[in-house]
Amino acid sequence: MGLDEEVIKNISSANIACGFHAGDSLWMKRTVELAEQYNVALGAHPSFPDLKGFGRRNMNIDPIEVKADIIYQAGALSAFSTTKKIQHIKPHGAMYNQAVNDPDLAKAICESILEFDDQVILLALTGSQWVKIAKQMGLRVAREVFADRAINSDGTLVSRTINGSVIHDTSEVIERSLKMVNDGVIESINGDLVEVEADSICLHGDTQGAVELSKSLKEEFINSGISILPLGEIV
Repeated sequence: MGLDEEVIKNISSANIACGFHAGDSLWMKRTVELAEQYNVALGAHPSFPDLKGFGRRNMNIDPIEVKADIIYQAGALSAFSTTKKIQHIKPHGAMYNQAVNDPDLAKAICESILEFDDQVILLALTGSQWVKIAKQMGLRVAREVFADRAINSDGTLVSRTINGSVIHDTSEVIERSLKMVNDGVIESINGDLVEVEADSICLHGDTQGAVELSKSLKEEFINSGISILPLGEIV
């Protein structure tokens, strides 16, 4: 869907689809090989079983099933790696967004990671109760912000159904990203300043202009003295 071969040169950690919302065994293998070629840390990007909806449709799934689905997807991805290990797990789409406000789902995701490998890092939305739940359960947690997505005043992501939810202007994305890292704040879609703590900045590989955006963002970070490291070296 995106130009992964180019984007991957500019990142330190990759979220790789595991077949439930996108990708398949061959693409997983190819993407893992690409990440290892460029020394990019591997992360599983598990989803609700929703190929038709690209994992973006809300689902009410039993926590036991959620845990099994995540372990299944993470296990499949790790099998393609040379070390048979992955660095992190970041749920995709609806699973991610629902976990921000659903403690039961958040707990089920955390439990799945602990059962799979208690050293694997959870990548979750900064400022959310999900992060607190994960830390209370003893997980390694990386707090995530988004380079190319607008946020609401409560810190949640603006729905993709709303105009302006995805930011395409490169200069604006760079300005917002530097502000989040250096100043710990971001302006919401309503104009409010929201405090954030950023361990990781997400950039979507299928966003229009993602290659140039990732390259420009990397250059600006380096020029500003910001180190770009895999999550495992940060949390």
